[in-house]
Amino acid sequence: MPKRKVVVTGASGTIAGVLLPALRERYDLTLLDTRNTDTDGKEVEGIQIADLMNKDRDNYRRHFTGADAVLHCAYYRIHDQGDDIYFSSELANLQLAYNVYQVAWEERVRRLVAASTNHAADFYENYALDGRVPMITPDMNASDNWYGWAKIAFEQIGQVFASGITHAGRPLENVQIRIGGPRETDVAAASLGDLRRMRRALAVYISQRDMSQLFIKSIETEDIRDELGVPFQIFYGISANPHAIWSIANARRVIGYAPEDNSEERFFDLIQAHMRAAGIG
Repeated sequence: MPKRKVVVTGASGTIAGVLLPALRERYDLTLLDTRNTDTDGKEVEGIQIADLMNKDRDNYRRHFTGADAVLHCAYYRIHDQGDDIYFSSELANLQLAYNVYQVAWEERVRRLVAASTNHAADFYENYALDGRVPMITPDMNASDNWYGWAKIAFEQIGQVFASGITHAGRPLENVQIRIGGPRETDVAAASLGDLRRMRRALAVYISQRDMSQLFIKSIETEDIRDELGVPFQIFYGISANPHAIWSIANARRVIGYAPEDNSEERFFDLIQAHMRAAGIG
């Protein structure tokens, strides 16, 4: 049986870098980015250079032709993060997302899986950490910063395409994954005894194998329709963390996501060090 053809945008970036080992084993990949080196300057094998910011989609249409799915990880970043520049760069990201969605729809790609972020609900995070919100669910959309605001809009572009209303009644199925913390360093980075920051790091953690499983199941699960019959889902991308403040219940139910790791076990020794520094235990 031939492998699925999957297009990966932003293929030299951090998120794609976590996913590529598992994806290379499973799919026939088309890797797109504006550079062929990762954040450490190492060459990423198989990158094809493509400027997806270009509104003329004929410049990169060939990469999407015949694809079964698109994994959209591309992100346009300006390092000077003053408010005006930051807002403008996030508007550019929305144009980038639209270009990718539109060319995928035009080329009749079955599904698009997008790398969103937990910051799409940043407004609720402090309340959750204080225990005033029991659990942040994927239908909670509010942020207190431009990055999170743009990711809400980014997700809603996907919902427009999934509805099919503006596109001749033919939806582009899509899943938005609000990625947590795909790093092994966040708990250690918290100052010893800073239990609030430690808890946040424990809550957001996702291991490499859990993130790979989540994205693969989002690509391959046959039916992702919601209760209204629209092929659109938002999932949180975290492991099975006892300290979680984000719900993965719908990911478990819709695609059978079954995380194998949890932060409490992974970082047990560091947790004990934080507790001792805080004078607990």
